[in-house]
Amino acid sequence: MSPVIIYIISGYAALVIIIYIIQERFIFKPEKLKQDFLYKYDVPFKELFFNVEEGVSINGIHFYLKDPHGLILYFHGNTRSIKGWAKYARDFYRYGYDVVLVDYRGFGKSTGKRGEKEMLNDMQVVYETLAKQYDQSHLILYGRSLGSGFATKLASDNLPRYLILDAPYYSFRKAVQRFFPILPMRYLLRYQLQTDKWIIKVKCHIYILHGTRDWIIPIKQSEQLQALNPTRITLIRIHGGAHNNLPSFPEYHNFIRDILAP
Repeated sequence: MSPVIIYIISGYAALVIIIYIIQERFIFKPEKLKQDFLYKYDVPFKELFFNVEEGVSINGIHFYLKDPHGLILYFHGNTRSIKGWAKYARDFYRYGYDVVLVDYRGFGKSTGKRGEKEMLNDMQVVYETLAKQYDQSHLILYGRSLGSGFATKLASDNLPRYLILDAPYYSFRKAVQRFFPILPMRYLLRYQLQTDKWIIKVKCHIYILHGTRDWIIPIKQSEQLQALNPTRITLIRIHGGAHNNLPSFPEYHNFIRDILAP
């Protein structure tokens, strides 16, 4: 075997090992908050802590109204913390819904070592806790980008009123593979988040909102999701929308209003 081929194989093997070890740095970009950090908003809210297991606490913010139509449980993307994502709660509580946002392990004030199984269990505990306060028929799951996988898994295991997905991926592996086409992500990736397998088990109606100019997660992935169950999935195309700017389009808010109409 020539030295050139040996160098190429060695370099590829080294790249595979490096990506496996540091993949969480690419997937998660959390903002961490001190435990004594104080949230401040000009509408009624309270801070929540879900003690999912010994030494692990999931932090959340609950924006509440006097007589809400129901609750929206919001799962955010892979960056920041609920401190930054909380601004989007107004897109929902202005239509008469309470809103709860939660941080994943290692985000904000949430604690615990990350892992797909553990994180999915965290969100199930959150859901079950909230379902004691709100009937499931008035509980809506909203998943944004990374959060779409968590929201879909919860919807497949429970009976919420609706599932709303904002720029979802067909499967997390497929979304990541686009950025590392030469790597065997099927074997390297520690987070699979198989939305495509979970979504066919969802019993409620599903609304997908996706921008037609989203290059991070192309709308084709939402089209493939819809094809899995076209009678139960409504795909809403936000023309000209990219991955991070759908709330800047009036059409987005019009659709949210129509979906949430009592």
